[in-house]
Amino acid sequence: MNHTLIKNARIVNEGTIFEGDLLIENEFIKEIGENISAKPNYTVVDAQGSYLIPGVIDDQVHFREPGLTHKGDIASESRAAIAGGVTSFIEQPNTVPNAVTQELLEQKYQIASQSSFANYSFMMGGTNDNLEEVLKTNPRNVAGIKLFLGSSTGNMLVDNEEVLEKIFSSTPMLIAVHCEDEATIKTNLEKYKAEYGDNIPMEFHHLIRSEEACYLSSSKAIELAKKTGARLHIFHVSTAKETDLFTNKIPLEEKKITAEVCVHHLWFTNEDYKTKGTLIKWNPAVKTQADKDGLWKALLDDRIDVIATDHAPHTWEEKQNPYTSAPSGGPLVQHSVVAMFEAHLQGKISVEKIVEKMAHNPAKVFRIEKRGFIREGYFADLTLVNTTAPWTVNKDNLLYKCGWSPMEGTNFKSRISHTFVNGHLAYTNGKVKEDRFGQRLLFEV
Repeated sequence: MNHTLIKNARIVNEGTIFEGDLLIENEFIKEIGENISAKPNYTVVDAQGSYLIPGVIDDQVHFREPGLTHKGDIASESRAAIAGGVTSFIEQPNTVPNAVTQELLEQKYQIASQSSFANYSFMMGGTNDNLEEVLKTNPRNVAGIKLFLGSSTGNMLVDNEEVLEKIFSSTPMLIAVHCEDEATIKTNLEKYKAEYGDNIPMEFHHLIRSEEACYLSSSKAIELAKKTGARLHIFHVSTAKETDLFTNKIPLEEKKITAEVCVHHLWFTNEDYKTKGTLIKWNPAVKTQADKDGLWKALLDDRIDVIATDHAPHTWEEKQNPYTSAPSGGPLVQHSVVAMFEAHLQGKISVEKIVEKMAHNPAKVFRIEKRGFIREGYFADLTLVNTTAPWTVNKDNLLYKCGWSPMEGTNFKSRISHTFVNGHLAYTNGKVKEDRFGQRLLFEV
């Protein structure tokens, strides 16, 4: 039996912070207490002054395997994840080929079982013509169904309203959606192309993929969910206007319609296009300061339930293309936790709220079994955060395969010192263990 004893930690769980110890036995949390005695065969980690939080669950990443592995792969990006304190991820179906059959979906699980450093799940992709395949998805070991209601990288646009209604009314599984109205975007893009050709200045991105495009699509998806009774999770909400579509009047466990915000929409604004250019070109777009303020407000008052990354690497060379051909997306999974702790140190959010939005709530929304909380009997997915260990993001400390980050040059006051995956110390003080401890996530049905 393996035992690791974490001593003197500031344990953050379910709205409280308390000084204490935690004992890991094999894969699980065995005991949580004020003063657990070490035995001769225990490995002891002194966490004095650091926060011990549940390993973060990122409900939206693009790790690019199979088919786009020049940008990233499951091994490289999951290494970056655990270095960032993220112990579980849910990956999206717009790989090549798209994961739109049970066979193709299962191939991704097979790759991850050999190569993932973190716990993993992959979403089944819905299209205009694969309803039969979608309905074969096993809710016990697949996170949910992903639909693109606006085209993005690896176009999987679902725009047939009859098909959409059938999917919404036929599956008990969570349906996660990318919401941008395609017709609105096309109209806006043509207008700017007529003036600038392919070299549209980046600062128009949020006007092309506009507030209206987001709101039209989100409101429509919500209307359909209400009509059919579907479980709907709206990914990467990016506008203040959309936040009014969500409620904080009922507990999360009772919500059938939930929302996620991404770190980049909480961190950047359209003013940053001047200096960051295509490096912060995402779909949906980073928008205005007023939108950012609105997202923070909705996050803190619980209309928005989850913080994630939409981690989506592209090569540096691809990002140097003109506006119309520079792909959208960027790598974030190594820096999401420290970015939120930076916001905490700036007085924007409590540590308890960070843990709620990045660990507890993803586990609740997706009904993930025995993860996302610091509870006896749960898997020992744990992250230690030291808030007095400043460092600067640079190329030398990036683990992304693409080798760049929109956070380069940022000074963070906090760092991840230890990450445990299924009871194993997977990352410590800048070093990732080469053993892979990730497991397939399971879901309560």
